[in-house]
Amino acid sequence: MSESFTLKTWRRLSGTATGRHLFSRIVCFKAPYFSSIKPVFDVLEPGRSEAHFRKRRRVKNHIGTVHAIAMANLCELVAGTMTDASCPKSMRWIPKSMTIDYLRKAETDVRAEANLPPIREGEAQDAVVSVDVFDTAGERVVHADITMWVTPKK
Repeated sequence: MSESFTLKTWRRLSGTATGRHLFSRIVCFKAPYFSSIKPVFDVLEPGRSEAHFRKRRRVKNHIGTVHAIAMANLCELVAGTMTDASCPKSMRWIPKSMTIDYLRKAETDVRAEANLPPIREGEAQDAVVSVDVFDTAGERVVHADITMWVTPKK
């Protein structure tokens, strides 16, 4: 299987902090809504990705913790980017649904980890991405399951 443009770009840029930051900006340029949280990717490989963002005023809610929707945004970002990096070139994907559990307040910077089993080539399928968000103490603050609808390209 040849690599997606996303995965090739990550592999080219991920060797330095500046490169990871640049990759994250490229992803946000392609999907501008994600730039609101200023994410930075730390890991991207088929079946796995990680990214984080800093707690700052723009992502806080009225009680001073990280806003739930900012964390949902991070979940969708790591799930979608990782699905793109994991999909066979003959397949395409789109988010279909998301269930999300807010487990505790996030009072620090946050980091999301996404995992996906291998995608079967050639058949339409639901691919469920499991995403966990952690605070800086390693406490899980969010869990999301994001279903991607994966189909052969026409």
